[in-house]
Amino acid sequence: MPRYFIDTNDGDYYVRDEDGLELPAKEAAREIAITTLPDMARSVLPDGDRRTFCASVRDESGKTIFKAELEMRAEWLE
Repeated sequence: MPRYFIDTNDGDYYVRDEDGLELPAKEAAREIAITTLPDMARSVLPDGDRRTFCASVRDESGKTIFKAELEMRAEWLE
């Protein structure tokens, strides 16, 4: 099975996946990257009114093949 690497960035910290995961297809790596984003947002309280959480997938050659972002924005309406 091919190996995929899922790197994350919460706006403060970039984590490069050095181990990777053996997955049956790139679609499985995409699903993991997307489902990682809400967990990242829950674990980090925003230090301002806007924060972007990112997850990207690299293939075995190191090429980035997928990127997902989740943006959190907060604002007072009064």
